[in-house]
Amino acid sequence: MRALLIVNPNATSTTSGRRDLIVRALKSAVDLEVVQTRYRGEATRLAATATAEKFGLVITLGGDGTVNEAVNGLLDGSGGSAGPADADHIPALAALPGGNANVFVRSLNLPDDPVDAAAKLIEDLASGRERRIGLGCASGRYFTFNAGLGLDAEVVRAIEGMRAYGRTVTPAFFARTALRQYFRVTDRSHPAITIVEPADLCPDAVFLCVVSNSAPWTYLGRRPVQANPDASFDTGLDLLAFRSLRTVSTLRTLRQMLAERTEPPRGRTVVTAHDLPTLRLAAARPLAFQLDGEYMGEVEDISFRSVPGALRVVGLGAPIAANDRHPGAAAYGGHRAHACHVTDPTPKSLRTFAEDSCG
Repeated sequence: MRALLIVNPNATSTTSGRRDLIVRALKSAVDLEVVQTRYRGEATRLAATATAEKFGLVITLGGDGTVNEAVNGLLDGSGGSAGPADADHIPALAALPGGNANVFVRSLNLPDDPVDAAAKLIEDLASGRERRIGLGCASGRYFTFNAGLGLDAEVVRAIEGMRAYGRTVTPAFFARTALRQYFRVTDRSHPAITIVEPADLCPDAVFLCVVSNSAPWTYLGRRPVQANPDASFDTGLDLLAFRSLRTVSTLRTLRQMLAERTEPPRGRTVVTAHDLPTLRLAAARPLAFQLDGEYMGEVEDISFRSVPGALRVVGLGAPIAANDRHPGAAAYGGHRAHACHVTDPTPKSLRTFAEDSCG
């Protein structure tokens, strides 16, 4: 199989040595070409080229932004109208974690260590395992796990601005930035968002909307943050909207989002919806908008749709137990644990990779 590995050299959780190790291992399993991105948006062009040149697989080694760009490149030209039939005619996607949060990878219940994830990918390639996942689409641009209009996108905008000046993003830094945005910057007095569709969902204006295609919404370190815990790659879109940004009600909702619970946040100050095929939001003033943790500018009107079975994915995690709502983080707490337990019946390329990784 011809495969293209798209590497973000600025990814925060990999080193050149580990990237070289992963490349050597993957070359033992597929006919691999490796390219590095040089600027934002280049992964989209590279993935589109892989589609045009009939590659069988596109692999990303980077953060959620790199994954999002690659997905949009794979589906380039569909204009947001891709469907299950299109998935058979484009390369499959495999994502290796290389960023800070790696929400997409962990939502697939994959290890959040890139070496462990590469070992799992080689194993699945050898056995021919893959799955189809649904995507979200926001006015023609696809997203894999979430989109946000309002405060969360303002935080993403602030974080990206500081990263441009070389600031390292940690969970503590993210939390401090979110608190600063909440108390000092965002307008907590005048709700500006109207849920236009579904028309009967909420008659009042809201302050913040989180649209989820999978769960969790994001991670704070290893702790999952559950805005819409019922969201799934196999269902439509889920919504969480805030009617109020008052301190007491906001803290109550955040506490529910951080708790070990399987229900979405409840209360008079929130609006929730599950398995929506379409959704439309309108804003009374330009508001910050984000997709998959990437700031997309300010918008006043945005339409969403669920796209079932739009993408084939290789590199699957262990099955999720019925009571396990937080994939990825707990299942692979020990780095390299998966690689170290590879046994002789697995393909030679994987055994060699495991020995190199552990030795």
